[in-house]
Amino acid sequence: MISTRSAWRERISAIASLDDEMRRRLFAYLRQAQDAVGRDEAARAMGIPRSTASFHLDRLVRAGLAVVEFRKQADKGGPGSGRPAKFYRPALNEVVASVPERQYDVAGDLLAAVVARSLPGRVPVGEALLEVAEARGREFGRPGDVAGALADVGYEPAPQEDGGYRLLNCPFHQLSQDHPDVVCAMNAAFLKGTATASGLAADSVRPDPGPGHCCARIDAPGHRPEEAHDSAVPDHRDR
Repeated sequence: MISTRSAWRERISAIASLDDEMRRRLFAYLRQAQDAVGRDEAARAMGIPRSTASFHLDRLVRAGLAVVEFRKQADKGGPGSGRPAKFYRPALNEVVASVPERQYDVAGDLLAAVVARSLPGRVPVGEALLEVAEARGREFGRPGDVAGALADVGYEPAPQEDGGYRLLNCPFHQLSQDHPDVVCAMNAAFLKGTATASGLAADSVRPDPGPGHCCARIDAPGHRPEEAHDSAVPDHRDR
């Protein structure tokens, strides 16, 4: 199944598979069907041979856009009637990918959770933002592999000579242009959660202001810069 957590290349591949008009039509048909669809039914609906329907349905499965289930068909008799038949259903209702990789669905889900946490009035919005973002970041952590965790989310971590990582991409780029104070604070807390869940110290996440990259970086374990970093949230409107 293609999801937010799926590799970016898998989502790009899924979208690329829909370049074929017949596969787009079949995917749309699967999505609007009330139940899993058999090859005979799909062939009739599309007006194509059964073998052609089977080929394109299996391509949708390989792309992660459809899943297969097997059922016995009670309405068929004769030789071979007891064998389970192949049916298809959509693996998801939408596929989202961008170049470079963005995670606006993650940001939207996170900010909705912040509102839900704050609405009862017991938690200030700013506090809820940091709590929820850090907790969500921990879900993406990879023990012992912070670079892999960051790559999964789309930060494009670039190893530095000091052992840390500069983050070449901001998964929340456009939001950070329009709402830098909120989104950069959210991003820093999210990275803190990802870093700690991957085995790094919370203070390994440092501000990294400047154009062309994320507003934060990951310092190497034990790294202590000679000069204190500015703790203010950077304004990166020019990125």
